[in-house]
Amino acid sequence: MLAETICSAVSAAGLGIAAVTAYRKRFLTATRIAAYSLVPVGLVLTGVVEWVAGIAFKPSVWLGFGVLGLSWLLFMTTRAIERRSGSTRAERKAARAAGRNEAVAPGASAPSLGAGGGAGPAVTAAAEPQAKPKKKQEAAAPGDDFSDIEAILKKHGI
Repeated sequence: MLAETICSAVSAAGLGIAAVTAYRKRFLTATRIAAYSLVPVGLVLTGVVEWVAGIAFKPSVWLGFGVLGLSWLLFMTTRAIERRSGSTRAERKAARAAGRNEAVAPGASAPSLGAGGGAGPAVTAAAEPQAKPKKKQEAAAPGDDFSDIEAILKKHGI
């Protein structure tokens, strides 16, 4: 009952301010003030004020808000941990799919062209620096493209 009285008084005061504003020939502002002033009366007439007052004084409602807050806190904590670890759900899924589809070891895709033709430590040393030879291959003349093929054929004795 007190809330309804307060809302009615606020609306009446707002309508009074709107009337004074309209008297000063600021009709657009007066209309806006009148619209805002009618909101509290509308809330009282629809029963929203009574509903909010009923919710505010029930312990079970506050317990529900506490459970919702705890749920939100747990959700945000897991999101923060997931972001800090640097992996998202999509990244983990892609990593699993790549692990299943990979048929050969990652080092096996490197060319095994050694200087001496032996398959010892010279092969692993030649396989490691992959970034720089790509640049050299791009800048090489068209006749040098077959040097890799010639080296493979010589290695096999052809």
